[in-house]
Amino acid sequence: MAQWNSKRGRQSGASRGSGMNNKRAARPSGAGAASFSDDSLRIYIILGVFALLVLGLFSRLAYVQLVAADDYADSARNSRTSVIKVTPRRGTIYDRNGTVLAISVDATTIYANPSEITDLEAETAQIASVLGGTPADYQKKIAQGSSSFAYVKRQADVKLAEQIKAMDLDGIYFLEDTRREYPCGQVGGQVVGFCNLDGVGVAGLELQYDELLSGTTGKVVAEYGRNGIPIPDGVGDKESSVDGQDIVVSIDVVMQEAMERILEDYTEQLGVDTGSVLVDGKTGEIFAAASTPLFNPADSSKSKPDSTVLKPLTKSFEPGSVFKAVTSLKLLETRTMNPKSKLYCPAEIEADGYKVTDSHERPAETMTLRKIMADSSNIGVSLSTEKMGFDKLNQAIDQYGLKDATGVDFPGEPDPIVPDFSGWSRIQGYNISFGQGITQTPLQMARFYGALTNGGVACTPHFLVSKPQSDETVKYEKTKIIDDKKALKNQISLLKAVVEEGTGTPGHIEGYHVAGKTGTAEVASDQGGYKKGIYNISFIGFLAESTSSLVCYTGAYELDAEGNVSPIFKDIMQEAIERYNIVSK
Repeated sequence: MAQWNSKRGRQSGASRGSGMNNKRAARPSGAGAASFSDDSLRIYIILGVFALLVLGLFSRLAYVQLVAADDYADSARNSRTSVIKVTPRRGTIYDRNGTVLAISVDATTIYANPSEITDLEAETAQIASVLGGTPADYQKKIAQGSSSFAYVKRQADVKLAEQIKAMDLDGIYFLEDTRREYPCGQVGGQVVGFCNLDGVGVAGLELQYDELLSGTTGKVVAEYGRNGIPIPDGVGDKESSVDGQDIVVSIDVVMQEAMERILEDYTEQLGVDTGSVLVDGKTGEIFAAASTPLFNPADSSKSKPDSTVLKPLTKSFEPGSVFKAVTSLKLLETRTMNPKSKLYCPAEIEADGYKVTDSHERPAETMTLRKIMADSSNIGVSLSTEKMGFDKLNQAIDQYGLKDATGVDFPGEPDPIVPDFSGWSRIQGYNISFGQGITQTPLQMARFYGALTNGGVACTPHFLVSKPQSDETVKYEKTKIIDDKKALKNQISLLKAVVEEGTGTPGHIEGYHVAGKTGTAEVASDQGGYKKGIYNISFIGFLAESTSSLVCYTGAYELDAEGNVSPIFKDIMQEAIERYNIVSK
C-alpha cells in the first residue's frame, strides 16, 4: 500500500508537472504578458476609486468640521429656537405745554410653547377669564404659531399678566415689553397718528418722526431642547433695545380740543365733513389742526373711513375765492389797481365759448377793487387780471410760493397743481384768477395769508418744536415773498372790507379787526368737469392790528348748496382770543 501510494504520487506528480510544462511551452509569450496587464489594471482602478472615495470622505469631514461647522451649528440651533423682538421704549410726544400726547408704558407679552401645553382647553379658558375673549380665540392664536412658539397676547397689561403668571400654566411664558398709549384720546389724534403692534409709526407724527421716536429694536432668542422643552430660564441670547427720543410739538391740546368740538358741532349742522387749521404766521407753528370725522388712536377699532386723514394738510382742493387775495395782491404790487380804482363789471362775460358770472346775480355796475373783493366778484377779478396781464398772475403764484408744497413735517402733503403758463387760454386765466382750475391745500393757502400778517415773510409750517434729550430747538426756513409795504397795507384793508361790509360779515368779532376772505369753489368730478350743485366753502383770515399773528382756515367739503363758514372761523378765533389773551392794538 505504501509503495503503491508513493509510486502513484510520483506518477501523478510527474504527470501533472509534465502536462503543465507542456502547456506553458505551447503558449506564446505575448499572450501571457497581456493577461498580467489586464489583471493589474483592474486592481489599480479599484484602488484608485477607493482612494478617491476615501479622499472625498475625509474632505467632506474636514469641510464640515473646519469650514461649515458654524453654519451647521447655527442651523441646528435655529431649528430649536424662536427669535422674539423686544420693542424699545418709544419716545414720548408732548404738546407745547408739556401735556403728554403719546407715551410708551410697561407691558408684558405672553407667549406659549405649544408642545408643553398639557390641557389646551383648560388653560385657554383660564387665560380668557383674565384677558377677556373666548378660549377659542386663544386656541386659534396658539394653533397659528409654530410647534415651539406662539403669541398668546402681545403687550398685555402688566397686572393682568401677573394674574396669569400666578396660575403657573404649563407652556406659558412672559416677556417684558412696552405698549403705546394716547392719554388725550381723540384730541389731536389725527395729528399724533398711531403705531402698529411692533411699535412702528404708521400715521401722523408717529410716522413722520418714527426713526427719531422708535430707537433700536432688541431681541430675545428662546431656545428649546430636543423634546421642545425650553432650556432653563426660557431664553438664550439677548440684544438690548435702545430707547427712542422724546419730542415737543407745537399743538396746544386745549386749543385743539376746542377746535374739534366746534368742527363736530358744525359737521352736525351742515351734514358734511369740516376741517380747520390754526397756524402762527410769524413762526409757522401749527397750534391746532383737525377734520371730521375725528380719529381716536386710543381706540382705533371704532374709527370711521378717512378718519385718519388730516384734510387741511393732506387733501388738495380748488381753493375758489380765498385765492382772490393772491390776485388782488399782485394787482396792488403792479399798481394795476388800488383799493379805490374803478372797473366796469358786466353781469356776465364770455371767453372761449364759456360764460363767467358771479356766485350771486347782480346788474352790470362799476365797482371799486374794494367792492370787487368785498362782494367776491368773479367778473371783477377776471377783468382786473386781464388788464394786468395773465403772465403777472402766473409770476405771482410762483413768487408767493404757491407752486410748491410748504414742506410741513407731516406725511402726505401733495404738491400744488398749477397749469403751465404756456398753455393758458383766456378762460383758464379768468378761472385761475378766482381760484378754479388749480389746486392747493388749506395749509398752503394759510402759509400765504401768514405772510400778510408777518410783513411779507412766509414761514415753513411745522409741528416739531424741540428735542428735549438733545436740548435741540429746530429751525425752519423763512422766505421774504413780498417787499412792497404799501401793497401789503392795502391788501389787509381789502380783506378787512370783506368782513366789515362784504361776504365775510358773519366772521366779524366785536372789538377786533378781522381780515379774511370767503371762498366758494366748484368741486371737480372724476368724469371731468364739475359736480353740479356741489361746493367746497371756506374762510381764511386773521386778527389784523392785534397782538396775535394766528391765521385760521376753516372749510366745509362737498356741500350741496352755497354757504358760509366764517362763523366757524369766528368761534375758533374767539377761543384763541380767550386762550392767548389776544388784544387789539
